[in-house]
Amino acid sequence: MAESEPLLSRARGGSGRDCPEGLSACRSVQVGPGAAWRDLCLEQAVVFIEDAIQYRSINHRMDAKSMWLYRWYYSDTCQWILSFVIFLILSLAFIETPSSFTSTSDARYRSEPWNPPCGLTESVEALCLLVFAADLAVKSYLVGWAQFRKSLWLLAYLVVLVVSLVDWVVSLSLLCQEPLRLRRLLRPFFLLQNSSMMKKTLKCIRWSLPEMASVVLLLALHLCVFTMFGMLLFTGEKQDDGQDRERLTYFRNLPEALTSLLVLLTTANNPDVMIPAYSKNRSYAIFFIVFTLIGSLFLMNLLTAIIYNQFRGYLLKSVQASLFRKRLGTRAAYEVLSRIAEGQAHPQGAGVKAQDLLKALQKVQVDSTRKQAIVEKVRAYGDDLLSADDFQKLFNEFDKSVTKEHPPPPTYRSPFLRSAQFLFGHRYFDCLGNFIVLANLVSICVFLVLDADILPHNRDDFVLGILNCVFILYYLAEMLLKVFALGLPGYLSYPSNVFDGLLTVILLVLEISTLAVYRFPHPGWKPEMQGLLSLWDMVRLVNMLIVFRFLRIIPSMKLMAVVASTILGLIRNMRAFGGILVVVYYIFAIVGINLFRGVIKVPGNGSLAPNNGSAPCGSYEQLEYWANNFDDFAAALVTLWNVMVVNNWQVFLDAYQRYAGPWSKVYFVLWWLVSSVLWVNLFLALILENFLHKWDRRGNLQSLSGDLESTPEMSTVDLLFREVLEEPAEEELLEKLRHHPHLQRCR
Repeated sequence: MAESEPLLSRARGGSGRDCPEGLSACRSVQVGPGAAWRDLCLEQAVVFIEDAIQYRSINHRMDAKSMWLYRWYYSDTCQWILSFVIFLILSLAFIETPSSFTSTSDARYRSEPWNPPCGLTESVEALCLLVFAADLAVKSYLVGWAQFRKSLWLLAYLVVLVVSLVDWVVSLSLLCQEPLRLRRLLRPFFLLQNSSMMKKTLKCIRWSLPEMASVVLLLALHLCVFTMFGMLLFTGEKQDDGQDRERLTYFRNLPEALTSLLVLLTTANNPDVMIPAYSKNRSYAIFFIVFTLIGSLFLMNLLTAIIYNQFRGYLLKSVQASLFRKRLGTRAAYEVLSRIAEGQAHPQGAGVKAQDLLKALQKVQVDSTRKQAIVEKVRAYGDDLLSADDFQKLFNEFDKSVTKEHPPPPTYRSPFLRSAQFLFGHRYFDCLGNFIVLANLVSICVFLVLDADILPHNRDDFVLGILNCVFILYYLAEMLLKVFALGLPGYLSYPSNVFDGLLTVILLVLEISTLAVYRFPHPGWKPEMQGLLSLWDMVRLVNMLIVFRFLRIIPSMKLMAVVASTILGLIRNMRAFGGILVVVYYIFAIVGINLFRGVIKVPGNGSLAPNNGSAPCGSYEQLEYWANNFDDFAAALVTLWNVMVVNNWQVFLDAYQRYAGPWSKVYFVLWWLVSSVLWVNLFLALILENFLHKWDRRGNLQSLSGDLESTPEMSTVDLLFREVLEEPAEEELLEKLRHHPHLQRCR
């Protein structure tokens, strides 16, 4: 059936009312409902439902062939392949010259890295670019030429591909000896354009920039005023007085003074920066204390509050748009399916037949557990028609995590076995296990303290070995008794039990291996090393797993469980933020390699770097920061991480100023603004929103039912704002459907 045929029209022999203007139909006016017409309607409903579940736009082609291509493109296999290609092209930076294939990034010990021959990585890159070209072609076809011209992301996609291809050709023509590969800077775009949530987050950041800029300008003004004040204040009259030492060390000139106070803004050089003057006169501390109070404690925290408030507002606005897309897709599916019921002249009037919805749901690509939950609700309607409100309420179930039902425990006939089953399945048995794990942890801590000054090969591990054997036997007995009480399916249905059981099996294997190799513990148990690991290595590995097993106590403590669930929720919902951080790291690392590769050289070989003995205290050379450099991609990432943490970041500013020039400070200050000021505060905003959502939900559930685990939990980051979102009006949804670019009006 051609796309131009209307999707919704007056049913033959129906009420005679026209369908909404602009809304297409699943059947033509000339023919009545048939198998092909019904199949197309169901396929369109399936696509609309999948768009709603995934918060996708419905503005794409709706003919049969285009829908087949559309569903294939968004299938798990196709999206997995595309994600792998993105990962592959981003990973090329570790292999390309300069290669990161060395055991260390320290130039003193680093061997000559293996660099791939010209054409190897370029061939892989060409394949990736072909996949991206096919991806762009499919997207452009599905949305149509009119939508393609309006989409800035698709136009940018085309430009990036063309520039990358031209740069790739230039690289091969120069035999891979070009000084700059522009396409390496463009690779993170492929990651950005493939994630709607990353685009949404980036848009929110862009909208928030004006408000952030106002506080940043205020910070700059604060910095400049105190810089000039400091240069006027610290003008020593004598060569050896405190003022002169302060001036020569931190306020020698305007750039040095700005840098010193900028670093003080992050408290990285406090109290070092004020010691020369403060040691001479205690009143000089007032200058630095006032600067820190205004800058670090007031303006920086004000910036955090503004970022949280503004970003939350814009993210709420973006999430509202996502909700509209979801409701629009659901309403489009309802309109399509309701026309099938109209074509069958159902006596109850307008609505969707439950059987038609069930047929559509069977084809929807979604988690089977959630599909089964909504299918059961649909079957409860029987032969009744679903109204628009009923239809919408059904699809709200996709927003919830389905509460997993645990398998029933086994039934025992013996009263003794039933009593034992009750005892070992009770929560107090879990409390006993937690107490035993705590005792094991305390015993490990005691021996770590007692043996802190003894070398590993001189330690007598007899007592610790015996204790570990006893505790591991208890863990094995606990696991078996829980399996007895709950049954194996019931035991494995609890994630905490899977965690415990897996670690118990690993501990048991390690303990048996230790006993097999080094025999049973005895006084003076210090055998020679046999096999791959020494006795101390085996004991240390066992103890580390025991410490890790102590995490089982978290679900037993309600407040700790809320914090832990917040962290887990962040891990699930941080893909967009993490992706943007990857993009920023990638771009700054590539720029850093092109700017600073090889500028810092180790002492000797004609280097200007002083030896460690003659280097000033606290300098790059004296601290032996040689591994922090931009000589390869992996080293650049670690260096950027160390600067983002801002602990001792003044060391990097000073070193690269001496070796590369004063302009290098611009690079590091920009990185500090983007990573520490912007991204870390955005991360803090998400943590606050996630935690407050969890905390409020916990309070509401406790006040209503007293059971935190009995109510299904909202599962997506969009639903953090669910309570403050406004439902779209029905007229607004229908108006949007009337202007669908690929659906024609009813005839």
